[in-house]
Amino acid sequence: QVRLVESGGGLVQAGGSLRLSCAASTSTFTINVMGWYRQAPGKQREFIATISSGGSTNYADSVKGRVTVSRDNAKNTVYLQMNSLKPEDTAVYYCNAGLSRGGSYYGDTWGQGTQVTVSS
Repeated sequence: QVRLVESGGGLVQAGGSLRLSCAASTSTFTINVMGWYRQAPGKQREFIATISSGGSTNYADSVKGRVTVSRDNAKNTVYLQMNSLKPEDTAVYYCNAGLSRGGSYYGDTWGQGTQVTVSS
């Protein structure tokens, strides 16, 4: 069993910053790639960033240069630092984690989401 708990969302003015956190708790699986996605009202969920357990990162072009993904493997926690926020960044932000056990891939899991609202 795996549980992902996001935190750090809230209301911020345009140009401001937020730092999201996602803590994974599991005694069964190994956490592999962790990432962030978001879903705005009426839109599909979209990719923001991922980070491997070794620290390799990938970013969506739409946020590159404004966000930084990082992780603390000892805490199974991934972070998303977001700067220069825009109203169009308003969305529910979801954490995702890839799971493995005994060298076998076991799919991925999602957190419950945290709301980020950017006011103009």
